[in-house]
Amino acid sequence: MRLRNIPGSREVIADSPYVVHNEEEKKGTWHEIFGNDHPIHIEIGMGKGTYIIESAKRNPDINYIGIEKYSSVLLRALEKLEKMEEEGTRPKNLVFIRMDAEYIENVFDKDEIDNIFLNFSDPWPKDRNAKRRLTSDRFLKRYTNIMKKSGKVTFKTDNIDLFDFSVEMAKECGWTILVETRDLHNSKYNEGNIMTEYEKKFSGLGHKINMMIITQ
Repeated sequence: MRLRNIPGSREVIADSPYVVHNEEEKKGTWHEIFGNDHPIHIEIGMGKGTYIIESAKRNPDINYIGIEKYSSVLLRALEKLEKMEEEGTRPKNLVFIRMDAEYIENVFDKDEIDNIFLNFSDPWPKDRNAKRRLTSDRFLKRYTNIMKKSGKVTFKTDNIDLFDFSVEMAKECGWTILVETRDLHNSKYNEGNIMTEYEKKFSGLGHKINMMIITQ
């Protein structure tokens, strides 16, 4: 269950130098925001930021944007960055946006994004909510409109029903599946894998982790 409604979280986010505000005005200018021409990777639904913060630390020549729609969850990620700033270890190649992924085409221009990461996304298990899944045809089309042709979408989940849906949706939409594993941690693809908080939790409970990497 995601954290919600922490009093004052929106105010903290509004004042944070690590959050990009008025994000739709930045469309087409993200390289200028970072001040370089490095590749741009985004994580949609970044949660408390464990994955994207570690990714930014490991890859200083890649720019990272973490997207999260829940203020109370984003607040936890901000707290991590603030602590790292005090320690002098904050990665400078990382910013956050508080927004709903439904509007990413208003925020990023065509070919502006290199890679997209979807980690333990909400499964929206009821059929009537399938279009809200981040691997639905509706979202795959949005990714096509912002990502370079050479770009990749990496998706991880412990939910086998969501994973099966995602694999079939990728095929139906004409994407090429580069990697498909239903047991990531015991596969050759686990080397260099950065675990999210949910991944640590679910694998600790004995759940197998599924991963798919697709390209257009």
